[in-house]
Amino acid sequence: MRRLINQHPSILYRLLLAGLPFLLVILTYALASQARLAINPADKLLPAWSTIEAAITRMAFVPDVRSGNYLLLLDTMASLQRLAIGVAVATLIGGVVGILQGLIPYARAMLSNFTAVTAMIPPLAILPILFITFGLGEVSKVVLIIVGIVPYIVRDLAQRTEEIPHEQIIKAQTLGASTWQIILRIVLPQMLPRLIDSVRLSLGAAWLYLIAAEAIAAESGLGYRIFLMRRYLAMDVILPYVFWITFLAFSLDFLLRILQRGLFGWMYRGQA
Repeated sequence: MRRLINQHPSILYRLLLAGLPFLLVILTYALASQARLAINPADKLLPAWSTIEAAITRMAFVPDVRSGNYLLLLDTMASLQRLAIGVAVATLIGGVVGILQGLIPYARAMLSNFTAVTAMIPPLAILPILFITFGLGEVSKVVLIIVGIVPYIVRDLAQRTEEIPHEQIIKAQTLGASTWQIILRIVLPQMLPRLIDSVRLSLGAAWLYLIAAEAIAAESGLGYRIFLMRRYLAMDVILPYVFWITFLAFSLDFLLRILQRGLFGWMYRGQA
């Protein structure tokens, strides 16, 4: 008897199975929307596809009457700029501190407990402190992203660094390598692809902190627009914005995977 765990779908079935959950969600929404609109044609909770399409056209392809800007493009660029700066700075800090904490015993003794404690602090709880300290401008939003994801990158990369076979470190020292040379020639090449993995896993949290900060204090951004439209129960705008954020997050994750595979193909050798 061929067990289910040993059966692998073909490419066609894999594509069909991958698309099935999305089709079920779309079908469920369509049926629920149709049922609610049949009872109340003015219902705003589950707008019809035509209403959503009109809202997308208005937000993405028609200039705003007051500002002359295309609002979806304006909000997207504002959010992506904040996200890019925050994630880039967090990656740099997390990468450096994580490698030092995982490799050097003195750094591990000094930073490991501190990192563990800071990782337990809810970043959204200190958002008022950031607003008071840095103001309501761009800096506080970027700092929230940095504060939110740096501890997780540090802890993950430190653990990955500690998992490097100790024989490699010993052999390098036997050949006369200094600590700096060991970091550059042995640790860093192995940790860079792991750092990309850490960043990918932190993107979800980074989006959460970005949307939260924009919802509280911003004049543009995807989170700002969603919470602004909430006041008017404009689900025809909110739903496309949520979908757009999801698409952007998935695209960034996909690009990081492509980057990792292109730069560090040795990680995938021998894999199916």
